[in-house]
Amino acid sequence: METVAGQRPLLVWVVNLSVVALVLLWTIPTFGLLVSSLRDADQLSVSGWWTALTSTERNQIVRAPAPSEQFERDGKFYIEGNVFGGKTGGTISRFGISSRDPQAFAVGGTAELRNGARLTVQSDGAYQLESDEAMSGRRGQRIFFTATEPPRFTAQNYQEVLFSEGIGKSFINTLTVTIPATVIPILIAAYAAYALAWMQFPGRALLLAGVVGLLVVPLQMSLIPLLRLYTDIGIGKSYIGIWLAHTAFGLPLAIYLLRNYIRGLPKEIIESARVDGASDFEIFRKIILPLSFPALASFAIFQFLWVWNDLLVATVFLGNNEDQLVMTGRLRELLGSRGGNWEVLTAGAFVSIFVPLIVFFALQRYLVRGLLAGSVK
Repeated sequence: METVAGQRPLLVWVVNLSVVALVLLWTIPTFGLLVSSLRDADQLSVSGWWTALTSTERNQIVRAPAPSEQFERDGKFYIEGNVFGGKTGGTISRFGISSRDPQAFAVGGTAELRNGARLTVQSDGAYQLESDEAMSGRRGQRIFFTATEPPRFTAQNYQEVLFSEGIGKSFINTLTVTIPATVIPILIAAYAAYALAWMQFPGRALLLAGVVGLLVVPLQMSLIPLLRLYTDIGIGKSYIGIWLAHTAFGLPLAIYLLRNYIRGLPKEIIESARVDGASDFEIFRKIILPLSFPALASFAIFQFLWVWNDLLVATVFLGNNEDQLVMTGRLRELLGSRGGNWEVLTAGAFVSIFVPLIVFFALQRYLVRGLLAGSVK
């Protein structure tokens, strides 16, 4: 396609705009997750992260202290408190004493209760129950109100995740699973990829076809049979079992990617090394490995992220034993049985992503070094 000098072709603009769109598609949800992790739990449960900088209006309910907390003053009995429970900054617009009409009264007004007591709620959330006679009962009065609250941000979500019981042990367990499960498949796949790319032996094409075929096999199909096999040979529910499982699940993709990369290396270099008398092991160690750093680093990043964020395989091969529970399992326990603690989920997501980010930026340096080492004049 001919272009005017100084102008970019249309295809370049399309590519650039597509890259920007993809970056936004990934960045906006991540930014929203970060904002949500710093929001107050009550506000997070009723509004989206995009409303984090605006005031939130919502209907709430609190229960006043039990009559046993009442005190006497000037011959009358009182119960006092604040519907915000120590949180400041909210403004009450309406209140009520029944779920059928939660906005029955304006702030500053008085609501007559059945037992003869009177309830008054102020705009700042302060309330007062007043009675001419001693109040009785075991439960406090319910107070319904509509409040407008300013944005509230807190680090409590991260404190709950970082200092929860067992989180340190789960962090160590995750590293114990992830590091060997990343290193072992890379070592095996690198040797296998070189053999499939440059060594001549019977059945090489069939082995390569088998590797490609294993790429489309869902790992869920092999979980139970593999667990039964591990149990029979005595490595079920152990670190050895989960290392071998992650190695088996990651090997097909690792061999396929590394084989394609190694196959694309200059043939002249390998032939020259063989003419000089180098063995296959020496060629692999001194030539293939230094030139394959980009592919090795790329797969290491993907495998580390996959194993670090895994919950299914860890649950099957390690279970929910407290001594072997990984980070994803620990965060699942923090969510509770119904999974409604969104503040824990959002904060936990950023806590769990911290180590993978370190690994990514560390391997990125080796990735660039590998690219330079692989250049050929």
